[in-house]
Amino acid sequence: MRKKKVNLRDLKPDSEKEHSHDDGHNHNSTESVSRLKTYIPAIISFIMLIVGITIDYFDALPFFEGWVRIIWYTIAYIPVGFPVISEGWNSIKNGEFFTEFFLMSIATLGAFAIGEYPEGVAVMLFYAVGELFQHAAVNRAKGNIKALLDVRPNEALVNRNDDFISVNPETVEIGEKIQVRVGEKVPLDGILLSDKGSFNTAALTGESKPDTVQKGASVFAGSINLDGVVEIETTKEFKNSSIARILDMVQNATARKSKTELFIRKFARIYTPIVVFLAIGLTLLPYFFVDDYVFRDWLYRALIFLVISCPCALVISIPLGYFGGLGAASRNGILFKGASFLDTMTKVNSMVMDKTGTVTKGVFKIKEVVNDSAYEKADFMKYLMAIEEQSTHPIAKAIMEYKVEGADYVASEVSEIAGKGLKGTINGKTVLVGNKALMTSNAIAVPSETDTIVESIVMVGIDGKFAGYVTIADELKEDAQQAIKEIRKSGISKIIMLSGDKDSITQQVAKKLGIDWAKGGLLPEDKLNEVEKLKAQPDTKVAFIGDGINDAPVLAASDVGIAMGGLGSDVAIETADVIIQNDQPSRIARAIKIGRSTRRIVWQNISLAFGIKIIVLILGAGGLATMWEAVFADVGVALLAILNAVRLQRMNWS
Repeated sequence: MRKKKVNLRDLKPDSEKEHSHDDGHNHNSTESVSRLKTYIPAIISFIMLIVGITIDYFDALPFFEGWVRIIWYTIAYIPVGFPVISEGWNSIKNGEFFTEFFLMSIATLGAFAIGEYPEGVAVMLFYAVGELFQHAAVNRAKGNIKALLDVRPNEALVNRNDDFISVNPETVEIGEKIQVRVGEKVPLDGILLSDKGSFNTAALTGESKPDTVQKGASVFAGSINLDGVVEIETTKEFKNSSIARILDMVQNATARKSKTELFIRKFARIYTPIVVFLAIGLTLLPYFFVDDYVFRDWLYRALIFLVISCPCALVISIPLGYFGGLGAASRNGILFKGASFLDTMTKVNSMVMDKTGTVTKGVFKIKEVVNDSAYEKADFMKYLMAIEEQSTHPIAKAIMEYKVEGADYVASEVSEIAGKGLKGTINGKTVLVGNKALMTSNAIAVPSETDTIVESIVMVGIDGKFAGYVTIADELKEDAQQAIKEIRKSGISKIIMLSGDKDSITQQVAKKLGIDWAKGGLLPEDKLNEVEKLKAQPDTKVAFIGDGINDAPVLAASDVGIAMGGLGSDVAIETADVIIQNDQPSRIARAIKIGRSTRRIVWQNISLAFGIKIIVLILGAGGLATMWEAVFADVGVALLAILNAVRLQRMNWS
């Protein structure tokens, strides 16, 4: 069936559609007038239909008969009937004969032909009302997507020739400095140059809580600056920014149909011509089998049959159901790249996840400092930090964040010993910083207690003697344990962790979270092999959750790839099927709930439409149903299905 497609370009703010000098008040007034104009044809037809039926019933006006009555109902029919007939004619010119517009036109014009004028007007009026409800429901469902488009930045204040000038964000290059004032949207992704900033990231993450970041932290396009003027150094072009990526994903999502949706559309193309020929048969064939055959009676039954059989409820409500699911997910900071993944998510029974950046924050911190009695803790840390200052390793960064009072030490002659650590000189002393292999290769005795430490460990040797060590650990995300519990509650039978981190750390995290099985020390190809083995098991649908470049092959190979969209790499985000915008693993269970609710509502609509239509079709063919029952079976069912689909927008997913 040919329906009007939802085009996201139509959702652009009016300021982007056309340059207008009207203020907000005029804009709202224009919008209200435009909305009223949409309903005027249906209102006119409704009033004229009610007046006509009243006059008919009470026989109030003697002259209301013959041509006067025909003209009255024709005028009542035109406001709602002409657009449908016009659409049906255009469809025929494009080679599509059997559309719902064609069915409604034939049925209502046929009703006029046999003198059933009120029924003809009523059928078309209720069909028009159904279309209005459909458009209202679609507009509600796509409200979250429109909100995303509304946060798209329109300008950027960029520093050029020692002055900040306003330009189109698409013209700003990587490495340029931009300024964002209070209440303005961040136009491009970048690094914060100011000491700190507070940003509203709700459009990106679905999280209303302000995000406070320090100098050097990443800031994403589409965020709203909440506190003070800040300066940012851009790290991506506008077309590759967070908000541009989200919009692209949402636009593509509405174009990717689920199998159910595709099946219904194919079914409608076959089903509609069949019912047209059945209606013709219902009109003519009884002539050969019925003694008291009356053409008008059987034509009336056939017209009822046509009205009932119109597959509007299916064609309207099923895409609307999936669209509602996508909108509900977007509002919760979850982006499905297509309706098909809403369906697939409902079938997942095994969840495989990465560790670092998925259930942990991906940020290392010092957990414990153990120093030899020959050195004060502050003195020990100054030796360690002076050496690590020369390294770019994430662990070195964690060590450098440690706060220590007093003057810093300065290291010289620092060199890297491959696979072991660093060596340097501080205040005339030789200092070694690294792993156990570095210590033992330099004949430094290491305490046996270090062998039982699970976390990453950095040892320090000073002038040939063991001076102490620090343990470094990645922190669990605040909602990690809750996420595992909710995933299990949602019916996932198997939860697995696969990590590139060392196996002892992976096992410790898995045990703390209650994960069924875990394996560490894996290369990307090892993770892929493990997931392929799992997928090979009968009746197994696998979802994989990751965030890094090394997770991309597994995200692509799994039945549903889920990427952490905040800290996640671009490659992971591009490869995944579902994006968790705020990096909270607890949103995964929410994504499953939304997928299942969407599928349940879609199948409720299918059952409702087929069940009622079949009953009324049988009654209509047997002459036991009038055109009014036909109207309910068609438009009434469509309205019920639409209202059912709209429930997705009202549900509380927390």
